Amino acid sequence: MRLFKDGSEFGGWQRGLLRAALLTAAVGIPALAFAQDPAAAPAVAAEAVPAGPELNSGDTAWMLISSALVMFMTPGLALFYGGMIRTKNVLNTLMQSFVALSVITVFWVICGYSFAFAPGSPFYGGSNFLMLKGVEQGAFTLNGVGITFPHQLFAFYQLMFAIITPALISGAIADRMKFGAYIAFISMWHFIV
Repeated sequence: MRLFKDGSEFGGWQRGLLRAALLTAAVGIPALAFAQDPAAAPAVAAEAVPAGPELNSGDTAWMLISSALVMFMTPGLALFYGGMIRTKNVLNTLMQSFVALSVITVFWVICGYSFAFAPGSPFYGGSNFLMLKGVEQGAFTLNGVGITFPHQLFAFYQLMFAIITPALISGAIADRMKFGAYIAFISMWHFIV
C-alpha cells in the first residue's frame, strides 16, 4: 500500500502510531463533550451546623458479632463450671448461668440500662431510659462522642456484659449456694453494681 508521493510504503511503526492517535481521539474527544463548568462556590453560611453521627454498617456488623460472641460465653461458662463440680450439682450450675441470662435481661430492660447510662447523677444515671424508652434506632452521642451504630445495639452489647458478670460469679459459688438464694443474689447484684 503506497501512501506517500515518493512511493514509500506506510510501515509497521507508522501504522501503530496512526492507530494510537485514532484511539486517543476516539476516547478523548467524546469526553470533552461532557465537560462542564465548575460549580459556583456556595454562599458561606453564617455558622455551619455540625452534623450528628451517621450509622456505619461496618461498625454495626462488628457490634452484632461482638455481642453474639459475648452471649456465647454464658453457655460456655455453664459447661465449664458444670465440668468442674460433682455430678449431682451439674444441673444446678447450668441453671445458674442460664437463669442469669433471663433474670438480668428482664431487669436490664426495665431499669438497668437507664441506671447505668442515662444522663443524670454521676453515680447511678437517671430515669430517662426506663423500659428502654428513648433508646431509638439510629446513631447517637454518648458523653460527647458520636457513636456510629444504633443506640439499641449499644444497649444490647452492654446487656451481654451485665449477664456474663453474675454468670462468672456462679463458678465461685458452685456447690455452695441454693438456687433461690442465687436468684436473689443476682437480682441485688444487678441493682447495686
